[in-house]
Amino acid sequence: MDNIIQVKSLNYQVDDQKILTDINLNVERNSYLTFVGPSGSGKSTLMRIIASMINATSGEVLFNGKNLREYDPTTYRQKVSYAFQQPTLFGKTVKDNLEFPFLVRKQEFDRAKVTSYLEMVNLTEKYIEKSVNDVSGGEKQRIALLRNLIFPPEVLITDEVTTGLDADNKNIVRSLIDHFNRDEGVTVLRVTHDDAEISAATRKITIEKGGIKND
Repeated sequence: MDNIIQVKSLNYQVDDQKILTDINLNVERNSYLTFVGPSGSGKSTLMRIIASMINATSGEVLFNGKNLREYDPTTYRQKVSYAFQQPTLFGKTVKDNLEFPFLVRKQEFDRAKVTSYLEMVNLTEKYIEKSVNDVSGGEKQRIALLRNLIFPPEVLITDEVTTGLDADNKNIVRSLIDHFNRDEGVTVLRVTHDDAEISAATRKITIEKGGIKND
């Protein structure tokens, strides 16, 4: 079994409040895992630990067999990318956001590549020059996801990324993520409360009261 991520005896607490307790999880390379459970159960906290945004109180997370703390944080976040429920576009234009992945890799902005990515989510080349103030909520989520995916990570974590989107935008976002999982080999960890996404999930992990529920 080729595990890209292993979570071992992981605990997380803030002061005296236990948020996650004894989490053990193996994530196979190229898999698509859907994390479900009540609000406040610890799903997002676990994702943030795996994404190296916060540190576990105890236990460890291995990525490709090596403790994530042994990686350079910038390098790790290029390999394990986190997409937020509320996307934030920075700078003045869409280009500022889609150029950023090139800048951090010290590469020239590839307009043709960016245009092809925009077309994947039903947006045109004209969006490159658009002000970030002139895109809708659904367009913003699509652009933010492209920022994560222009250089495909090994793992994509999506945290409620379709919440609040209309049906068309939900389908576009789901299709994009499915494509990168199926055709680009990106391992996906998805947190969702969306009934349709939960019904369609091939592998579900239920988290309740800070622990993994064994069905």
